[in-house]
Amino acid sequence: MPKNKRARPSVASSSSASAPYSLASRNAGGGASSGIKSHAAATTSSSANLVAPNTSLGQHFLKNPAVVTAIVAKAAIKPTDTVLEIGPGTGNMTLPLLQQSKNVIAIEYDPRMIREVLKRVESTSSERKLRVVQGDAIKTRFPFFDVCVANVPYQISSALVFKLLAHRPMFRCAVMMFQEEFALRLTARPGEALYCRLSVNTQLLAKVDQLMKVGRNNFRPPPKVESRVVRIELRNPPPPVNFTEWDGMVRLLFNRKNKTLRSVLLTKPTIRMLDENMRTQRALNNNNNGGNDDHRMMEEEDDEKSAERIIEEVVAMEKWKDKRASKLDLDDFLALLAEFNKRGVHFA
Repeated sequence: MPKNKRARPSVASSSSASAPYSLASRNAGGGASSGIKSHAAATTSSSANLVAPNTSLGQHFLKNPAVVTAIVAKAAIKPTDTVLEIGPGTGNMTLPLLQQSKNVIAIEYDPRMIREVLKRVESTSSERKLRVVQGDAIKTRFPFFDVCVANVPYQISSALVFKLLAHRPMFRCAVMMFQEEFALRLTARPGEALYCRLSVNTQLLAKVDQLMKVGRNNFRPPPKVESRVVRIELRNPPPPVNFTEWDGMVRLLFNRKNKTLRSVLLTKPTIRMLDENMRTQRALNNNNNGGNDDHRMMEEEDDEKSAERIIEEVVAMEKWKDKRASKLDLDDFLALLAEFNKRGVHFA
């Protein structure tokens, strides 16, 4: 009689992949991914069986199991949790995540890594709990998850953070390893050299904690930079602000963060853009008000002003005079946006 086949871990493809990664294709040639990947502990007698990192794509394998253990512990996984792992590599972190969670959904671009992580769980009690999605983490639609854990490819760090900040439904936390400078930008304060648009946007939408520093020698081969692990927890409920407009203003101001607000805002391209935004907003308001005469009378004075005149009035106020984006905190930016919106100036 034929033997029953053992169930295999689920492997799906994202919209960016041409076809699902099938177990039958394990012997096919592998592609490549970028960034720091987890490296499987040596389980064979020959080092030749280890997957070689593709350094031209920035692959550096995490080889210290103590670091893996610490990262998983910081994530505080519950037995009922669904964990999203981005970049599982050969599965060194995937295994302890599977042991502590309900299930793990891993997103991996490199077919070589997919083969390795599948080998790690084959014929174990964890293989039914693992689902692997082949694809680009930035282009792949994230499923529901409670906790995200990742050794992030450094090239996509910023895009990935913004994708997580916008993800709904909200997750409990993300524990992620970044290049040290990038990690420090997430928590930089006004006046610090690393304070930037990323700092402001991240701190508006989330609470970020620096957890631990990871030295270069914990990777094979050692990268040129140090790394840090951070925890990101979304603010719930999120702040009552139009993020598109908020980011439009913050992006503009941080283009020249050490210049005064007046110098940044009173450029011809910026004035043209804000004037166009004002005309669009006025047209929308008139349509929504259905020709209400009282409302028009209340806004008549401001409607006659140009964006340039309004900017001059705002930046001349004592609170904003000679101020620079590099020295403003979250409350300052929120107050500045509210002041401009009150006067009919919009950044998106």
